Amino acid sequence: MAVLEIKALKKTFGTQQVLNDVTFSVEKGSVYGFIGKNGAGKTTTMNIALGLLKADEGSIMINDEYVHYGDTKTNQYVGYLPDVPEFYSFLTAGEYMTLCADISGLDKQRGKEKSAELLKMVGLEDNKKRIKNYSRGMKQRLGIAQALINDPMLLICDEPTSALDPIGRQQLLSVLQKVKEHTTVIFSTHILSDVEAICDEVAILNDGRIVKQGTVKQLKAGIDSENWTVVFESEEDAKVFYDILLTEKEINSLVINGATVDGAATDAKKAMITILKHLNRLSLIPVKVERKEATMEEVFMEAIR
Repeated sequence: MAVLEIKALKKTFGTQQVLNDVTFSVEKGSVYGFIGKNGAGKTTTMNIALGLLKADEGSIMINDEYVHYGDTKTNQYVGYLPDVPEFYSFLTAGEYMTLCADISGLDKQRGKEKSAELLKMVGLEDNKKRIKNYSRGMKQRLGIAQALINDPMLLICDEPTSALDPIGRQQLLSVLQKVKEHTTVIFSTHILSDVEAICDEVAILNDGRIVKQGTVKQLKAGIDSENWTVVFESEEDAKVFYDILLTEKEINSLVINGATVDGAATDAKKAMITILKHLNRLSLIPVKVERKEATMEEVFMEAIR
């Protein structure tokens, strides 16, 4: 079942077409990566889905109901985390969540229980600091907690890790993995390692168009060239191996760096047969032979060429 369906979405600002026939859907129980360069149209798509911006053409459905500009009925199904969430900075996390529960119409007891549950999930249950003293990562985690106060079917995260340090990013990604157990997540970002870490499916947006979409595994499998590396105990062995591979046509992008030889091949399986054949023939014993999986960075760069 698709929680979010976007069909033939178009949006123009002045003479600039920001979205051009954008179509994709997000299945229940998944984390969906919506990736692209800064300015690719990701935030515009999110704002249209929230009813905050009017599309020129196309439609968006959330839980089988159409989204209408200015009519936010479908937002009852949605939790939203912007890239820079704002809070009443003089409150503590507990006080802020109590306020959110009250605004959401939860009764006092249920609001107290839900707030405690969510603050524990994001690791802020015992924090007595005022929000003004929070780090950026703590604010993002609190933002997820408040976005989930009404048990939404869909959590929209717009560039949530863009300004976080590595620790803050890891903490936030861990929280999003937990959220997936109960809520579908669409995760807008340009940080490709984050997509690789938590996303089930991905759509790549470039110049207002979806240029590739599918599961992470499918997108990686579609890369024409696949990388490999062989590590030896000595630089001498590596040089002998490197010189032999220079004559092999299916091997390309060959590089030697000390005792390591790296390369790529359009037919990775055939290349590995060749590599193992030469290692055996030359009686070279490597420390490591690795066929490297394509990265999302390689997928992305190929998609936007």
